[in-house]
Amino acid sequence: MSGYFASDSMAVRALGQRAVALTYGQRALVTGALHPRLFVGTAQHTSHRETPYTRLGLTARLFEAVFLGSKEEADRALAFTARRHAPVQGVMEVDGGVHHPVGSSYSAADPGLMWWTAAFTLDSTERMYDALVRRLSDAEREQLFGDFVRWATLFGMPRGAAPASYTEFRETFDAWLASDEPFLTDEARLVGRHIAGVQGYHLPGRLVSSPVLATVVQGSLGARVRDAYGIGWGVQDEAAYQAICLGSRLAHQRVPLLARTPLLRGRSQEFYRIVARSEQSLVRRGGVSMPGVSDAIARSAV
Repeated sequence: MSGYFASDSMAVRALGQRAVALTYGQRALVTGALHPRLFVGTAQHTSHRETPYTRLGLTARLFEAVFLGSKEEADRALAFTARRHAPVQGVMEVDGGVHHPVGSSYSAADPGLMWWTAAFTLDSTERMYDALVRRLSDAEREQLFGDFVRWATLFGMPRGAAPASYTEFRETFDAWLASDEPFLTDEARLVGRHIAGVQGYHLPGRLVSSPVLATVVQGSLGARVRDAYGIGWGVQDEAAYQAICLGSRLAHQRVPLLARTPLLRGRSQEFYRIVARSEQSLVRRGGVSMPGVSDAIARSAV
């Protein structure tokens, strides 16, 4: 049954590549945490502080349902998201820098913040496809941009909140990243370092704790974002990252039989569920998935 996006659309082709689907979310969250109102608005309303990876997996499954699912599946995901977003509004209780001081308002219905959510996701999807599958052409970048604009409007964003073209998106996004506006709250820095695997991942199982994943996420961030998080990155780190990317691109482009198997392509919802089950199992045994974050509520209650 067909969905909102054609099977040959650039977004479907990109997110149908498992190398992209299993990495873009981490990168988007790490980069997006530099937007204080976006991060704080989400953090102050989440019901998953004890299980942050479960929340990340849920978000990924909802996004995948809209991009890759049938219209019925997508509509269920959109309705679920709308219910979750309805109460997300308030003011910042922590300082977010000069541009986002304490008391700054946020709302999940803010068109600007809705586009920023899409922008961080688009930027990471594009970057991971370039790094791990192949470089996109200019026309494909424009197509991917158009798909993400449509995706954001399905979630309720007015079309006018988005840039008019891919070129405008890239110019404004890169200018923002180079400006003095990006700012990390203490919690955002801690969460981002965990998601980037700076101290390794604390979840059990090689699939969700691979050092390769940490290398890919950190290497894809770029110097400005790594510096913001205090992530050290040397020649050996860059060499390891480039080697992983080259191996991935070769597997996708030079080994066609492998590239057509479910190993590299298809929906990734079951992988997201594995991450959630791994985290929930850890928590049931008294473990902590993100020290300093997922145990913060318990510590504050003591």
